[in-house]
Amino acid sequence: MAGAESGSGAFSMSSVVADRSLVFWTLCSVILPVLITLWCSFHRSRRQMLIRDIFYKSEHDWHYTDLFGQPSYCCVCAQHVLRGTFCSCCGLRVCEGCLKKADQHFLCKEIVMRSEGGARGSMPHHWIRGNVPLCSHCVVCKQQCGTQPKLCDYRCVWCQCTVHDECMLDCLKIEECTFGEFRDLIIPPYYLSAINQMRKDRRTDYEKVVPYCREHWIPVIVLANTRSGNNMGETLLGEFKILLNPVQVFDLSKITPAKALQLCSLLPCNAVRVLVCGGDGTVGWVLDAIDEMKIKGQERFIPQVAILPLGTGNDLSNTLGWGAGYAGEVPVEQILRNVMEADGIVLDRWKVQVTSKGYYNLRKPKVFTMNNYFSIGPDALMALNFHAHREKTPSLFSSRIINKAVYFFYGTKDCLVQECKDLNKKVELELDGERIELPNLEGIIVLNIGYWGGGCRLWEGMGDEPYPLARHDDGLLEVVGVHGSFHCAQIQVKLANPVRLGQAHTVRVCDQNLSDTWQKWNCTEVTHAPIQERLLLNSVSRALFYRMTPLVPLQLFNHTPITPKAFYVSLLNLYPDCIQPYYIIKM
Repeated sequence: MAGAESGSGAFSMSSVVADRSLVFWTLCSVILPVLITLWCSFHRSRRQMLIRDIFYKSEHDWHYTDLFGQPSYCCVCAQHVLRGTFCSCCGLRVCEGCLKKADQHFLCKEIVMRSEGGARGSMPHHWIRGNVPLCSHCVVCKQQCGTQPKLCDYRCVWCQCTVHDECMLDCLKIEECTFGEFRDLIIPPYYLSAINQMRKDRRTDYEKVVPYCREHWIPVIVLANTRSGNNMGETLLGEFKILLNPVQVFDLSKITPAKALQLCSLLPCNAVRVLVCGGDGTVGWVLDAIDEMKIKGQERFIPQVAILPLGTGNDLSNTLGWGAGYAGEVPVEQILRNVMEADGIVLDRWKVQVTSKGYYNLRKPKVFTMNNYFSIGPDALMALNFHAHREKTPSLFSSRIINKAVYFFYGTKDCLVQECKDLNKKVELELDGERIELPNLEGIIVLNIGYWGGGCRLWEGMGDEPYPLARHDDGLLEVVGVHGSFHCAQIQVKLANPVRLGQAHTVRVCDQNLSDTWQKWNCTEVTHAPIQERLLLNSVSRALFYRMTPLVPLQLFNHTPITPKAFYVSLLNLYPDCIQPYYIIKM
């Protein structure tokens, strides 16, 4: 009996030890991964804080990437890297461990030259070793550079010329940099250094500094909207900073066009060109800033404006020859060549005056300027709904396809609801003072440019009728009507013609209903501005520019609908693309 009891006691003791051991190892298997995860998270956050601190204090424009787009090597340790940091201005690429050392030992592009001993009219090459562009050639032996799978060869961050390691001579290190192919577009650091010295001396005769650069100098300023269309602005910003002086490239999500265009006042008169990377809305935003320059008395510094279409519709860009949209198919170098080679054309501009009528007319008329078109009806309703949706959830609108899908959704919805039904019974239309009898319509569109609705030639329709082509420089407005959203879709795929109401120099739209269900603004008049504006056209690439001499402040508006509850007026762009708030006038 005693032996049995001792045996059972030993068995129970061993089972307790086994249970405790199981609990211990179970806890270890649960707690240890948690501790390792917390430790890794702590060190990762600490490393990210150190990287952000370096980014903030550095003169480089560092960016982090999880995967480089081409084979890359660290400029410090010369090891192959898949992910790391790169400078969007000078092109340095380093791994995370070498970031601090690279920031201390490598200089970035100088925006303003630190010159000693007076003004200078030249500067030496700024060489960076390794990661040269693909298919680049040595300026000495004319052979291809960057062919070896290691950190090799040199590139000048200003003129973009490349040299083999074995071809690099001492004379090249001190040779004067010519700024390469785009010398006529780059603002040299020594020019800004001379301007800075002149401002300290309270001198404003900047024209005397031009000979330090070159005779035919047309500096370009790049304004990119990173929220436009397919969100290519971020990539283009880096590519332009590589080719130009970083001071010439601005992100419109961080700085307004009005502040960016103040750089024009430091450059020669009537020589600056502005490349707007964005949609028609972004172009309108920039033109607003140019209007402010006119009001401030800076007419002689007003630049010429080019468009790189990144928006959804890009109707103004398409009409003026820049195309329906940019998706990276054309190299940035070719875009800059188009900027240099552009010629001039003219563009009509129109004043839109919104007035109220009635016994107690105490409101002043509202006056705007129109570049694209003016619309009342279903297309305006679609754009209003699109804008409200994008303002609520901007992260969803990341590509042109998604944007057009949202337009399609709201267009289909309007086919069923028909909020703009019987428009012809609610408004009167006058062309050059003559009243037009309206057929059964849901929308009226007043066109100044040839394209509408994201690439549709609205006035020509299917092209089966002998109507003259709509022009942007003939001093005439084309007025058309549509039967609804489904009719708009048919016109866009060339299965139907619009209801052509006529051409005129003056268009007047008035509300017939004066009941309480309508608001007080109820008469809109579109009249031609006294002058036409100059643009630039390239005969080969059709690159275009816009020369502003504004008459009245220009604003960009959403298309808005006309309904029994409210009468809205909208201007200019079916596909709004501006990051500033839109203005909606309720009649």
